Amino acid sequence: MRAFVFTDKSLSRQAGRFVWLEIDTEKPENAPFRKQFPLQALPTFFVVDPTTEKVALRWVGGATIPQLEGILEAGRKAVAASNARSSGGGVTREEGRGLPAGGADQALARADRLYGEGDNAGAAKAYQEALALAPAVWATYGRAVESLLFALQRIEDYESGAKLARDAFPKLVRTASAANVAASGLDCALELAVENTQRQELVAALEADARQVVGDAAIPVAADDRSAVFASLVQARKDAEDDLGAKEVAAGWAAFLESEAARAETAERRTVFDSHRLSAYLELGEPERAIPMLEASERDLPDDYNPPARLATTYKALKRWDEALAASDRALAKVYGPRQIGLLQTRSDIHVGRGDTAAARSTLEDALRVAEALPPGQKSEAAIAGLKKKIAALVPAATVNPGG
Repeated sequence: MRAFVFTDKSLSRQAGRFVWLEIDTEKPENAPFRKQFPLQALPTFFVVDPTTEKVALRWVGGATIPQLEGILEAGRKAVAASNARSSGGGVTREEGRGLPAGGADQALARADRLYGEGDNAGAAKAYQEALALAPAVWATYGRAVESLLFALQRIEDYESGAKLARDAFPKLVRTASAANVAASGLDCALELAVENTQRQELVAALEADARQVVGDAAIPVAADDRSAVFASLVQARKDAEDDLGAKEVAAGWAAFLESEAARAETAERRTVFDSHRLSAYLELGEPERAIPMLEASERDLPDDYNPPARLATTYKALKRWDEALAASDRALAKVYGPRQIGLLQTRSDIHVGRGDTAAARSTLEDALRVAEALPPGQKSEAAIAGLKKKIAALVPAATVNPGG
């Protein structure tokens, strides 16, 4: 978004309508913001009512420029409607150019408010009500479906999510929502229990939708969203125990990303695809293909911890332990906040690979200390519990062979 969307000059007309704020959620000084506005995924965008400092609208994931403009307009209307209600006026088209009264739009406004508050269960019910009341042609249909899909995934109602995506995709196939609906729906279907009698049909239908998205360049979706669809397709083939099919999808995924990276006009835009490309190469069993890419990114972005962190993962996959540790050192020298935990866990895995269980355990203990010391808003009890479980599972080896 920062490299491809927010740089677009067409957004300059929004400058006088919004106060723009970008938050680095990893920095300690931004922990109070995270506490006030909890994040369940990145990226997340909030439209905040300046009067109440409450979220008027939340959007999870990327967006094209038309999508972003629609989100901003919906957020503006939500703030206007809230102000109209607080002044005792009700919500009409005329009052503050708010939302029209009644029906799907009122249900959508309620859903957006609950979604913004992080009440995914309540939001899911309200979005379902809004969709049930919506007219055949509804301008906010795609946004409502995407938000409902995320809410259903968060409450683990995977069957409803898969069915929603299956039914909504034909209406959204030529829109910017197509990729997210196909990928999220397929992910939901793959989460269903094997015993679920509808699983096979849902996976097949949504896999076909996903293949349509990756195969049709005319569908107006962002490159990273299309990449996410490739990732879901790889998982679908692995779920079917089709190793050859998974490799074929991964090869297409890698080729697509390499083409997009080659067309990038700046280093920042090129590195947007680094994590996606690394994932594709790992699925292909060819992690060495990521090394030149990541070395270039580390040279071009010397203050960014991500390139050396990804190199550590790459070298770990290649069992080149010393190079993995060296890359880990460089990443840890630059990282801060909760991201330290993930890097330390990767470093622990490298030590395990080297056969140094004591160092692996000590590194996890360092990660635990970091996790426990994080301020409210960044501190995660789930992460702490996970680290304690991993530490307990690391039984010291009888002998240590660091060179192994």
